Amino acid sequence: MHNTATAARVPAVPVAAPAIRGRETLLRAGAALWRVVAPDARVLGHLRRVEHPLGERFRAERLHVASGRFIAVGEFWTADEAVAALRS
Repeated sequence: MHNTATAARVPAVPVAAPAIRGRETLLRAGAALWRVVAPDARVLGHLRRVEHPLGERFRAERLHVASGRFIAVGEFWTADEAVAALRS
């Protein structure tokens, strides 16, 4: 997996939320960051758009309660794949 943690840049202008096919809802949490909310209102994690040399990628992040930090679940080429990773 390509690590873009240090290469992630926040765009000057907020980008539109990506379209997803699942039943989850994306709520803006930053310029390129969305909170992923399940149909039952549980927050599953965050979806972050990151720049990559080959195009945009989507990073799925989940809160690690003990440390109070978000941990990357993985980076994916589509928002749907990233959201699916947060479901499990």
